[in-house]
Amino acid sequence: MISATMKCTTLSAVLLLAAAMPAYAHVGVGTVSSFTAGFSHPLSGLDHMTVMIVVGLWAALRGGKAIWAWPLAFVGVMLAGGGLGMLHVPMPFVEPAILASVVALGLLVALAVDLPVSAGVAVIGLFALFHGYAHGTEVPENAAGLGYAAGFAVATALLHAVGITAGLGLGRRFSGLARAAGAACAAIGAGLAFGIL
Repeated sequence: MISATMKCTTLSAVLLLAAAMPAYAHVGVGTVSSFTAGFSHPLSGLDHMTVMIVVGLWAALRGGKAIWAWPLAFVGVMLAGGGLGMLHVPMPFVEPAILASVVALGLLVALAVDLPVSAGVAVIGLFALFHGYAHGTEVPENAAGLGYAAGFAVATALLHAVGITAGLGLGRRFSGLARAAGAACAAIGAGLAFGIL
C-alpha cells in the first residue's frame, strides 16, 4: 500500500509538471534580478522540472551515496556553468545538450541503469554544466544576479528532493512506476526536441 506521504509527493510532482510551460525558459525570458525570480524559474519550464525530478529519481533508484552525490553534483556544476555563462565564455550546443539531457536522463531512469556513483556524477555534471550555462547568460553581473543564482539553486535542490522522495517512497516494490516516470521524461524530451510540446 502506498503511504499518504508518497501520495502527496506524487500529486505535488504531477501538479508541478502540469503547471510547467514548454521549453522556452532559456536565455532572455523573464526577469532575472532576484532570489524569487531565480527560485521560480526552474518551475516555469517542462525541461527543467523533468530533469531535476528525474535526477532525484535516478539517485533514489541507485541508492547509497548517489542519493546525495548526484543531486549535489548537479547543483554544484550547474552553478559553475552559470558562472561561465555570466562571464560570456563561449560554449557550443547549449540548447541541444539541454534537450538531450531530458531524453538521456529519462532513459537512464527508464532502463534503471546502475552506474557507479562516480560515473553518474560525470554524466549528471556534464548535463548540469549546460543547464547552468544557459541561465548564467541571462543573469545580470551584479548582486541581484547572485540572488537569482541562489534562488535557482535552491529550487533545483528541492526538485531533486521531490524525485528522491518519490523514488524512495516507491521503493523496490513499485520501482516500475519510477521507471515509467523516466520513460515519460524521455518522451517529453523527444517532444520538446521535435517541437511537439
